[in-house]
Amino acid sequence: AVEGSASTSFSPTYSNASYYTTLALYVASFPGLWSQIKRSTKAKVKRKTYVSAGEASKDGKELRQQAGEIMAYMKANNYEVAEAGETITFRGLVARSTSQAFFLTFCTALGMASLALVLQIQFQDLVLPVIGSPNWFLLCLLSPYAGIYYWRSGDRVDDMKVKLAANDDDTFNEITIEGNDEEIERFWQTLELTEKGMVKVEGLIKLG
Repeated sequence: AVEGSASTSFSPTYSNASYYTTLALYVASFPGLWSQIKRSTKAKVKRKTYVSAGEASKDGKELRQQAGEIMAYMKANNYEVAEAGETITFRGLVARSTSQAFFLTFCTALGMASLALVLQIQFQDLVLPVIGSPNWFLLCLLSPYAGIYYWRSGDRVDDMKVKLAANDDDTFNEITIEGNDEEIERFWQTLELTEKGMVKVEGLIKLG
């Protein structure tokens, strides 16, 4: 004879302590997400020094020629001279990026979804007045506001400060630049400069 199935109550096998720890870690990580959103509206300023072959070196450039190339680069990237002197300040307008707005929205959605998953498991028996059991995944609907916050900040004005000098025997030119790190990266790659103290290594494989 088959005995009737006895009613058994299900009890979770997970540790409450581990889940609360996980929840605390998610909550603690949220300031980092907010910091990323805030930083997206500001330039990350760095200062670096690069060198190029000077007038006295083989295939080198005199200081005036190097200055002309820097000026042409800045003009091509919509930078204008704001202050002239020993250090020249170039000022340009950095337009808002649609891809950056979508990227921030995506990162925020992932963060909210992760938090919602923990909350959904942790408070699965929670019942609130009027709304009943909350659907924590509705938090993901807040993610577009990250992109909106970035977009409403508008275009950004960037300053690039450049100082150009040659050593005593004119064997190399020294270019010191301060500004947005992304723009500095494009700057030295376009002008084929070498960071001071570093050695430029040519490609090992050359196509004939």
